[in-house]
Amino acid sequence: MSRSQATYWLTLLLFTALLAGIPYPSRSQTVVKRLFNRFFNDTTSSADPHVSFYPTISYAPETSVEIGVSALYLYHANNDVKHNRLSEIQAFSFVTLRGQYGLNIDHTIYGDRDRWFFLGRGRLQRFPLLYYGIGPDTKPDHPATIDAFSIQLRERAMRRIAPNLFGGIEVDYQRLSSVKFNQPEINTHTLPVGGLGTANLGFGVGFVYDSRPNVLNARRGAFAELAYLNYNRSRGSSLSFSNLSMDVRLFKTVRPGQVLAWQAYGVWANGTVPFNQLALLGSEIIMRGYYPGRFRDKAYAATQLEYRWLPFPFSRRFGGAVFAAVGTVGPAPGQIRLDKLLPTGGAGVRYLLFKKKDVYLRADVGVTQEGVGFYILTGEAF
Repeated sequence: MSRSQATYWLTLLLFTALLAGIPYPSRSQTVVKRLFNRFFNDTTSSADPHVSFYPTISYAPETSVEIGVSALYLYHANNDVKHNRLSEIQAFSFVTLRGQYGLNIDHTIYGDRDRWFFLGRGRLQRFPLLYYGIGPDTKPDHPATIDAFSIQLRERAMRRIAPNLFGGIEVDYQRLSSVKFNQPEINTHTLPVGGLGTANLGFGVGFVYDSRPNVLNARRGAFAELAYLNYNRSRGSSLSFSNLSMDVRLFKTVRPGQVLAWQAYGVWANGTVPFNQLALLGSEIIMRGYYPGRFRDKAYAATQLEYRWLPFPFSRRFGGAVFAAVGTVGPAPGQIRLDKLLPTGGAGVRYLLFKKKDVYLRADVGVTQEGVGFYILTGEAF
């Protein structure tokens, strides 16, 4: 997310907060108040599905003006709040005046009584990528700009095998095409593996332990995922390689409205791995503040700790969080060096969007040795 888009969202958040304190005519609601209640007062029943749409507008030198729409759909299977967890589907689409466009879809879906669990994401984008090189020692100056059409589709379909434990198959498809690898004027980069574009289809297995009642705002419980994916030329991939990933998260309510959250994340890729499917450091989830892919290699390890006030003791709607993380990349897990660990930290504000479903809008600022990153999203980072 660009800094201008972050500014727009923060302005919108503050503006709506001010609207909450404006008196309205008692006889009839104005259009503004109806819209406010629709999106921010959560007047529907806690058992009913909830859908919201938000316009976005931003500007960045790489994109010019960007106009988009964000959508969020929340529901419980069979509208059964007592026995079924909150499922969520998020979508964001955008187009720019320079002809760039994208559609992002993420979902976490629980079936009735947790019989099935579907976890996935999709990305369809024509958008510039910044490439700094491979390894933990790449410099922040003079990145290459890669203009390409990219497709990323990953789906996990899992069956419950024990309380809170799921197992099943995983499929991942990533395609990078119509690639233009634009080198900087100085300090040009060696063309990486897959620098002219690839298409890779991976199949694998995964196991997930998930005891979180609410995936968008976990106040207690744990989440752990172990996944293996294999990509092979014999199954139509451009290259042959594999990927093993692990994600562990723990949540504990230490005081009423206050949550301590911890995450450890690791990736190990092996074989002839294209540059766009290496382990990428930096995201809106972990190592906030770093550009996604600022550092990349075959192995990546990171951990983070976050303390949340949901909400503040003096407020019904507003909360906050502070977080810190360390991580690094290397050519293999045994070659990750502690002296290459990169620190990041930051803080954010929260606004309770949907009280009955306990879902917050978050605005985070991540600070690194190289700069600052801004994130405005629905739901907690992890």
